[in-house]
Amino acid sequence: MQICLASIFVDDQERALRFYTDTLGFHKAADVRVGDYRWLTVSSGGDTELLLEPNAFPPAREYQKALYSAGIPATVLFSDDLEAEVAQLKERGVVFRQDKTDIGPVFVATFEDGCGNLVRIAQPKRQA
Repeated sequence: MQICLASIFVDDQERALRFYTDTLGFHKAADVRVGDYRWLTVSSGGDTELLLEPNAFPPAREYQKALYSAGIPATVLFSDDLEAEVAQLKERGVVFRQDKTDIGPVFVATFEDGCGNLVRIAQPKRQA
């Protein structure tokens, strides 16, 4: 068994697609019309896709809003070079809520995706 799909609620699928592809550098993996919305996924090139799921269901909006208000990231991405990643994303206009921070086994930074979410980037510490 393996994880092949994770989802994140977004308040605007098209804006989310632009952010996750143009700004973060992922590529669109699937784009299928499903009623008023789309089955819309992005990928970094591996086997796992991130579903940009519309928050049209009221409990989904409340959940997304509660996480954001509490400062809890909706998802975590990984990087081999967190400092470079943060610098590059800031140059692209990404708003960071937390710069590089040491939290034990990893360094993390947290940014806003502009679609109602906080997203964390983590870099595992190298073993000595």
